[in-house]
Amino acid sequence: MKNYDFYEFAVNTAKGSRLKYELNYIQHGNTSCLLHCIAVAYFCYVFAERFKFLKLHERDLLCGALLHDYFLYDWHIPDKSRPMHGRYHPKAACKNAEEDFNLTDIERDIIKKHMFPLTLTPPKYRESVLVCLVDKVCSVYEIFKKNAYGGGTVNKVFKKIGDAYK
Repeated sequence: MKNYDFYEFAVNTAKGSRLKYELNYIQHGNTSCLLHCIAVAYFCYVFAERFKFLKLHERDLLCGALLHDYFLYDWHIPDKSRPMHGRYHPKAACKNAEEDFNLTDIERDIIKKHMFPLTLTPPKYRESVLVCLVDKVCSVYEIFKKNAYGGGTVNKVFKKIGDAYK
């Protein structure tokens, strides 16, 4: 998969889904949930391209990474039906993703287990482990960096997805 394929894949995944609603929710710092998911997917893509010998299932990896936080609610607003966001949101994200997509076992595992060790059940696939790790790195970066991903590739993909909804 080449760079232009990543853009195309991300835009096509966003079309016909509720991914655009992630724009309405802040994930970490001042980074939207959508921008965060694009960043996680992009850096997983870069890793997979660089380490081809791992033979990762790239499409499953990218789809799972794009949808790993597909929970579609503002977690900053307390809600007793969603006790601890860190533990609850992977299940909510997977439920929403299953409504909008035909998920593979790898994609489902990525979404459900990206919060390990908080969610207790370890990832089953290499792709799930990668998303779990990249998600944590991106989260820390977004918390400490005011304008995370300002002018880079992640922001370009973010804008292309935004344009796809116009």
